[in-house]
Amino acid sequence: MKKKVASWKDVVPSTLASLLFILQIIIGLYLLSEVTQIKILAYIGIGIYVSSGCIFGMLPMFEFRKKGEVKKGKSYIHTTKLVDSGIYSIVRHPQYITFIMFAIAGMFLFQHWVVILIGIPVIPLTYIDLINADNDGIKKFGDDYKKYMERVPRANFLVGIVRKLQRNK
Repeated sequence: MKKKVASWKDVVPSTLASLLFILQIIIGLYLLSEVTQIKILAYIGIGIYVSSGCIFGMLPMFEFRKKGEVKKGKSYIHTTKLVDSGIYSIVRHPQYITFIMFAIAGMFLFQHWVVILIGIPVIPLTYIDLINADNDGIKKFGDDYKKYMERVPRANFLVGIVRKLQRNK
């Protein structure tokens, strides 16, 4: 089987988002002493980091390993079966949500206009990756993935929770 070579359209958004995210943290830490923080916003930022990291960042690893029929020795992302349970019954791309939430958390935590300006582009760049991930899902799983897309939202976990509750009635 011939391996797909990633085009620049596949790697530029995620690379830029990653670089901006790292830059956001470095500059935020550097400028932290210069900012008079609103403490409640800083605590909200920390809460977003911790909760989104645990929920949307960690749960997918367990769910993919448990249900994705990952071949021995492969990374958890190399599923051979469509996973639509657990966190994946609420949202299709939880780890991308983590990245978006981390950018927002940095804005709350560091509270400097430079950090906010750096963090804002992370959101649309990550969303482009979400769209690419859906296209990859369609190529990998076909109609099953298209049906999954109809049931579970791409990134809106609040809508996903409501839909899951309605399905469970």
